[in-house]
This record gives sequence, structure tokens and C-alpha cells, in this order.
Amino acid sequence: MAAARNQYEELARQLSAIGAVKRGLGRMLPHECPAGAAAVLTLLERHGEMRMSRLAELLAIDMSVTSRHVAHVAERGWIVRSPDPGDKRSRILRLTPAGRDMLAEIAERYTRALAHYLGDWSDDEVEQLNSLLGRLRTSFDECRPAASTPAPEVT
Repeated sequence: MAAARNQYEELARQLSAIGAVKRGLGRMLPHECPAGAAAVLTLLERHGEMRMSRLAELLAIDMSVTSRHVAHVAERGWIVRSPDPGDKRSRILRLTPAGRDMLAEIAERYTRALAHYLGDWSDDEVEQLNSLLGRLRTSFDECRPAASTPAPEVT
């Protein structure tokens, strides 16, 4: 089992290095749409309209930071904040056509960047990476509710 431990240690190092990839992609974002704003737009597109509390939950950040991101995208007309019919104190966040346009621009920039940096990868290698990253994300999503319990020891 020593080999498995070494493999997990190497995986941990590789995942830590993914930060450089994320920062590189972040530099591709339009100047007026920083990463936090892009995350808000992406989640609204993926999950549909929602309250800010749900958005904060999905972003895994506190409400004050979420509020700043929401204010940024609302000021640019990428989302609208409407009164929640079920609770007048709350607001429902909705993506606007301008927000969808910004997401299309982000997707185009990301696609061009990935095509450039992975240009020497085969279609099969890109597909394998997509598959394995999706599986990794799913594995972590499945354990999310149990995040307060300690991780099992690797032997």
C-alpha cells in the first residue's frame, strides 16, 4: 500500500499546482468581469434564479463577499434583483440577456485559451481529462455533507 500513499501525495501536489492553471484562465477574463463575478453568472446560468443565501452557499463564501459580487454584476446589468414573492425581505437573483452575453464571451475566451495550451493534446487525452476531472468533482460532491468529519487516514 506504500505506492498508493505516494500516489495520493503526488495527486495532492498536482491538485495544489492547479491553482496556476486557474490563475492563467482568470487572466483571460474580461477586465470588467473578475473571477467572483464570473462565478456568480455561471451559477445563475447553471442553477437558475435563486436567493442570495443560496448563491452564498453554492459559492462557499460568506454573505458579505457574496453581496459585493452581486452588487458588481447588478451594476453592470448582468443580473436583476427582484423582490421574493415568498419573503419581501429577500431578493431573487436572475441572469439578464447581458449576463448571458458576458458568459458567452467568457466561454469563448476560455475555449480559445484551452485550445491554445492543450493544442498538442489528442482528442482522446482531452476527453480522458474531462472524464477524470468530472469524476473527481463528483467524488468530492458526494462527501460534501460530511465535510465536518475528519478525512479517513491513508495507509
